[in-house]
Order: sequence, then C-alpha cells, then structure tokens
Amino acid sequence: MRTAFCQSMITLYERQPFVFLTGDLGYGALEPLRDVMGDHFINAGVAEQNMVTMAAGLAGLGFLVWVYSIAPFCYARPFEQIRNDICMHGLPVVLVGNGGGYGYGIMGPSHHALEDYGVLLTLPGLQAVVPAFRQDLEDAVAYLAGLGSPAYLRLGRCECTPGYQPPTFAPWRQLTVGAGPVVVAVGPLAGSLLESFCSIPQDRRPEMWSLSAFSLGGELIPADLRESLIRKPRLLVVEEHVAQGSVGQAMAYALVKEGIVLQSFSHHFAVGYPSGLYGSQAFHRRESGLDPDSILHVIMGL
Repeated sequence: MRTAFCQSMITLYERQPFVFLTGDLGYGALEPLRDVMGDHFINAGVAEQNMVTMAAGLAGLGFLVWVYSIAPFCYARPFEQIRNDICMHGLPVVLVGNGGGYGYGIMGPSHHALEDYGVLLTLPGLQAVVPAFRQDLEDAVAYLAGLGSPAYLRLGRCECTPGYQPPTFAPWRQLTVGAGPVVVAVGPLAGSLLESFCSIPQDRRPEMWSLSAFSLGGELIPADLRESLIRKPRLLVVEEHVAQGSVGQAMAYALVKEGIVLQSFSHHFAVGYPSGLYGSQAFHRRESGLDPDSILHVIMGL
C-alpha cells in the first residue's frame, strides 16, 4: 500500500500543506512525495524519539504533521514521546507505521508490530486506522487529515483478488452477504479471506465485516452489525495482533456491556512464535491460524 499512500499524500498536500517526517525510511516509495514537498519533507534520521518530539513541536505551532517509519520503530521506541508530547496535548500528529503485524516477515520480531494499536489506543484521544485495501488510502488519508487529533495509520499489503472493487472506505464495511456466521476482519486480513468466502454457497457463506478505523471511546459495534449478531449469534474475530488490547477483546467487552448474547464467539489472533522459527508473513499467519484455510476450517465447525 506504500505506493497508494504516497500518491494519496501528494493529493492531500496539493490542497492542504503539512509536514512529513521520516526516520530515514521510505526509499523506493516516497521520493515522489519528497520531490513535491521540498523543505516540508524532513528526514529526521534514525532517531525516532527525537522525531516524535519534533513532530509535537511542529504540531504545536499549527502544522498537521505525519511521522513515518517501520511500524515497531514508529510506536514502540518513541512510546514515551507519543504519550507525553503528542497525546497529552491532543496534537494533530499522524503516526504512520508501515508493515503492520508480521509484515516484515523473515526480519523477525524486532520488525513485527503485533501489539501496536492495542498499546497506542490506551493513550488519550488517539484513533487507529488500518486500511483493508489500497483503494482505501486516499479516503483514509483525508479522514486522518480531518481529525485534528492524534492518530495511528497501520499500513500493510492489499490482499484482495485483482479487479475487486471494495466499498468506499469507512470504519465498518460489510463485504459479503450470507447465512453463515458473522466474521469481523481487521485491515488487510479481510482481503485475504474474500476469495475463499465467496466460493462458499450463500446459505453457508460467512457475513464478513471489515473494520478499518476504531478507538477506545464511543460505540464500537455499529447498529447494522448489532442486528446481524442478534439474528445470527455466531461471531468470529480475525486480526493480526496479539489478544491483549485487541479488537476481539474490545468487542467481547462491548457485547457484554450491551447485553448481546452469542451462541459462539471465536477469536483468532497473532500468537507470536510457537515454533521458535521466523519466516514470511504467510508462515507466521499459518502458525497463528490466520490463513484462509485455517479460518475456513473453523467456520465450517461453527
């Protein structure tokens, strides 16, 4: 999604100038944005904590600021600065983490972001956005630019079938219609499941919802999804994130709070490194049961 992100940022800059900071990353993807932005594009070097504090200072002067790095370097190393300098003051800084989840594969756990939005959503006023499709980027970037508050954008790969035209970007979208159980997929995992789900006859096909924007405040479960869960009280939540601080945990809490009783609730999440081995993103998803075959096996048993 980096190419689509870069083009979307160029489109935004042409109508709403901002400052963009990168931690010495983005080569081979962000040069067109750099060329358009000139002095407003700043390579802050391999100094993520300093970069975030710079972003807070610029935001305090009235700029909208975007901060870009590999996902764990964007939120884990500078967490104190994000907490104290950005979120405590409600400043309009968008943190952009590339390669969420197991996205950086063989590079190992230092480059994996398995607890990113769970950690960041504990901070005041922050919202997370996890696009499911590359087509989401232009609307997602505009959405983030209009928030006026701290936010985190988690970028991954677009994994939908070529030629598929997703619904317009929104926090919640229903992607499939069927009489089977309800599935909530966070971000790009939705695209990875689409082809498999669409091959199932409609009387057993899961009703899949994509979640792409969320926070700890406000109503998590939209009215249409609530109605589906009342009619078909079987829910499966799929996300490339650890269980702690996850969407699955937040939805379980919301269901209890709202008094919605399910026949079954299944949560599938990143389990870390059970074999002690490191491999591709697909390898780690299989180990966590997040690949389409594993999810289909679970669905058929519901």
